[in-house]
Amino acid sequence: MTSKSMRSFAGGLLVAAGLCGAVYFFGPTEATSTQTTEQLSKDEMKDLLSSEGYVIHTEKEWEEQLAEAKSSKDKAETEAKTETKTETQEKIVYRTVLRVSKGMTSIDVGKNLQRARVIKSGQDFFNEVEQRGVENHLRPGTYVVQSDMTTEEIISIIFK
Repeated sequence: MTSKSMRSFAGGLLVAAGLCGAVYFFGPTEATSTQTTEQLSKDEMKDLLSSEGYVIHTEKEWEEQLAEAKSSKDKAETEAKTETKTETQEKIVYRTVLRVSKGMTSIDVGKNLQRARVIKSGQDFFNEVEQRGVENHLRPGTYVVQSDMTTEEIISIIFK
């Protein structure tokens, strides 16, 4: 590229930048829109939004709904507490058929018992098995265990 063409290119860039800056600083302050905006009254806005599927509430109506929801939640919690009291009186016993196959570990057994709601924590079961040192004495077979059994009873059934 020759120096003359280089100067022409640089001059063109300066002119283009100058024109862009002039339009930016001295051009119109607001973008012109093709849509005309009209002022709507409150009732017209409510009607328009309602026809679009929106639900319109005043602040007072909203507060009333919140208070009603809170009272129904409190009522549901009270009923739930009452139900838990009756549930504690009637203890639910979960029973499951556990199939122990060759290659399973005590961790797998604990997870299966936890899924069946026989024990609360599979990790606690594994820790108890490991503490007793019987983790390598798992007997393959099919066993029936219940949630009212102690961990000691379950271990004595499944492990040698």
